[in-house]
Amino acid sequence: MQKLTRSILTLLVCASCSTAALAKDVTVMISGGFKAALEKLAPEYEAQSGDKIILVSGPSMGKTPQAIPARLVRGEKADVLIMVGDALTQLEKERWTQPGSRVELADSPIGMVVKQGAPKPVVKTDADLRKVLLQADSFAYSDSASGRYVSGQLFKKLGIEEQVKGKAHKVERIPVASEVAQGKYALGFQQVSELLPVAGVTFIGELPENVQYITRFAGAVTAKAEHRREGRALLDFLASSQAQPTIRATGMRTVPAPQPVRQSDTVQ
Repeated sequence: MQKLTRSILTLLVCASCSTAALAKDVTVMISGGFKAALEKLAPEYEAQSGDKIILVSGPSMGKTPQAIPARLVRGEKADVLIMVGDALTQLEKERWTQPGSRVELADSPIGMVVKQGAPKPVVKTDADLRKVLLQADSFAYSDSASGRYVSGQLFKKLGIEEQVKGKAHKVERIPVASEVAQGKYALGFQQVSELLPVAGVTFIGELPENVQYITRFAGAVTAKAEHRREGRALLDFLASSQAQPTIRATGMRTVPAPQPVRQSDTVQ
């Protein structure tokens, strides 16, 4: 009996060692918009796959050394990139990713916050938003995709570009909401998924739909990935229906399914 017990224990130990040997550390370079979702999903995926996810954070674009393109140029290693879709497209053109490995993950709207305890403005329409911006002492936006839209297009759409020049401030690298929480700015604009995790602010809501800007987040396996198969498996999980409730809970939207091409739509 003792011999049988020892044999069973030996088999269990061997199986455990084998599983550990097969487990991989999957390094993911990720920008802020999708980070909250992956942090919530990581424990579930790690338990399911046996792999461990290592996160390396950085903006999708911009001039800071922490930006994902800058990290890659410096030779930092990663198996997967998760970032703003347009920025990923540029890296694809520069051959930083495995051809055909791209996976569309989520759509991210822009929202607004104020410091916790401050009056809550109404921004249901573009007229509301215009009024709020003209009355505010200061406001901030990011140095990534949402900030480029706010500074480059939103003010023009609202017809207040000249009036807000001295009040609009770009925040590099760190979450915009963290600066609002400290009282540095009255309002903060960034992707909703980057605003919600920050303490000390009140989320007011998304931009009105007719002046909203949606940022697509996508992922790809890097050209020099050490764990290509594991990286692709992670991306497939993040795009699956299993992951969608968590992704939506972080302020992002499920990517619309491709519409089938109808015969009448094709050129005869």
